[in-house]
Amino acid sequence: MRVVVVGAGVIGVTTAYYLSRVGCEVTVVDRAATVADAASRANGGQLSYSFTDALAKPGFIAQIPALLAGRNPGSRVQLAPDFLPWGLRFLAQCTKGRARDNTLVVLKIAMRSARLMDEIRRNLPFDFSHRSAGKLVLLSSDDELRSAEASSRLKNSHGCATEILTAEEAIRLEESLDALSNTFTGAVYSRNDEVADARLFTEGMQTWLEQTGSAKFILGASVDDIQTKQNRVQSVVIGNQELEADAIVVCAGAWSSKLLRPLGIDPHIYPVRGYSVTLPQGERSPLVSVTALKQRIVFSRINGSMRIAGFADFTGFSTADDRQRIGMLVDVARSFAPLAADYTAGEQQPWGGFRPMTPDGRPRTGKTRVDGLFLNTGHGMLGWTLACASGYDVAQAVTKSLH
Repeated sequence: MRVVVVGAGVIGVTTAYYLSRVGCEVTVVDRAATVADAASRANGGQLSYSFTDALAKPGFIAQIPALLAGRNPGSRVQLAPDFLPWGLRFLAQCTKGRARDNTLVVLKIAMRSARLMDEIRRNLPFDFSHRSAGKLVLLSSDDELRSAEASSRLKNSHGCATEILTAEEAIRLEESLDALSNTFTGAVYSRNDEVADARLFTEGMQTWLEQTGSAKFILGASVDDIQTKQNRVQSVVIGNQELEADAIVVCAGAWSSKLLRPLGIDPHIYPVRGYSVTLPQGERSPLVSVTALKQRIVFSRINGSMRIAGFADFTGFSTADDRQRIGMLVDVARSFAPLAADYTAGEQQPWGGFRPMTPDGRPRTGKTRVDGLFLNTGHGMLGWTLACASGYDVAQAVTKSLH
């Protein structure tokens, strides 16, 4: 069974791994010259299995005036024509019931992903800086605390272990928090969350797949079209070449919609730009993975360095303001946690990437109305967290449909 996977980020390469395990002949195609070139390259590094809270929720409505006025440094919104239909769908999800359902759907995927990641770590022989760090989400107001308490009760009732800590308890757990310049009200803690390098994972997986003959990679080759006949996939077009396939899995992240649009399929994905900078550790770098909720930034110790990531810009595919936004990210992080990293270091590694967001926060996985065409995209900010489970699920769907 010949399967073409379009996209060589962490989602695409993990999908290729699970397809190879069920006996498929797999080819991975990507326009970039290397794997993990886009959203997987330098994300926050957090495997946030316990923190799948829907972005679309009732509390978001109150933030809209500040977002539109540009008063929230952690997010920017541009009311462009291509954003408006997506934005209206997003607002329709901002109800208590839908936020609850969306949170739980993604939570169940994440919890399965954690178990599958454990299997990969036991069975595959490459290192990707995995660490069982635990995670603290810092809360800065009573409203955030009340919302976190309700979310924690909901998730704990479905088998996810999180707990609410006072600020003093959080500092006892992670002593570097007493060096923060901002006070915080409390924190949500999950001891089961992890950190790891998505780029190293994707590169290691590529090497293993190629060395074992489990998959082929065609890199630096853009997929221009998906050919169909009588509502069934036939091939992908790469320049003047056609690559025939029994099944095609689109794992193209924020670019998935462009590829699917000629087939009449709209996964309702919008590119949300996020940023990171990797710096040397500071005098008080946290061991625990830390998220500052109000500031929209995360701190993760990876590969002996401090990865600071965050922000969410709804400005289309523009990269024009990357330098300014990364500078602002560093400024916010330095102001909030001045000793977490060496902010004056010359060897800063900046990055910006587009996260493929859906209005309801759920990834788009599984078969489509075109026979043999499958999706594994739309993971938003949780691609690294959900990669194993969604890759496994799509591989199962492919084999089920073709047998």
